[in-house]
Amino acid sequence: MSQDAIVMLKADHKEVRALFREFHKSSTTPARKGKLVEQIIELLTVHTFIENEVMYPRVRDLLPDLEDDVLESYEEHHVADLLVMELVPMTYKDERFVAKATVLIENVEHHIEEEEQEWFPKVREGLSRTQLRELGEELAEAKERAPRRPEQPSALKKTLDAVIA
Repeated sequence: MSQDAIVMLKADHKEVRALFREFHKSSTTPARKGKLVEQIIELLTVHTFIENEVMYPRVRDLLPDLEDDVLESYEEHHVADLLVMELVPMTYKDERFVAKATVLIENVEHHIEEEEQEWFPKVREGLSRTQLRELGEELAEAKERAPRRPEQPSALKKTLDAVIA
C-alpha cells in the first residue's frame, strides 16, 4: 500500500530538519558542517524536484483555489534553489559558507512551517485519501528519477517556467 503524499513530504521535512539541528549545534565542527550541507543540498534537490514536478502541478489542477499558495511555494523553492546553487561550489572554509547555509536553512524552515501549518491542511481537506495515496505513488516514482545535485540554472529555469506557464 502506498503512502499518503503529505505523510511522505512531512517525512522529508523531518529528515532535513534533523540535519539543520545538527548544523546549528555549537559542537559541530566546520568540516562536519560542510558534510551536512552536502546532505542538505541532496535532500532539498530531491524534495524540491518531486514537489515541483508532481505535487504542485497536481494540486493546482485538482484544487484551483490553492493557486496562490502553489505559486508562492514555487517562488520559495526558487529562492532556496538560488542559495543552493551558490553553496554547491563553496566549501566550509569559504568566509560566507556558514552565513549562506544559515540563510538557506532559515528560508527552508519558513517554507516547511507554511506548508505544514497552512497548505497541507488545505490539501488534506480538499483531496480524498485515494487521491493522496495516488499522489504518494507519483511522488515515490519521481523520487527515483530525481536529480541528487542541483541542475544548471538554465535547466532549472526552463523547468520552473514550464510548470508555471
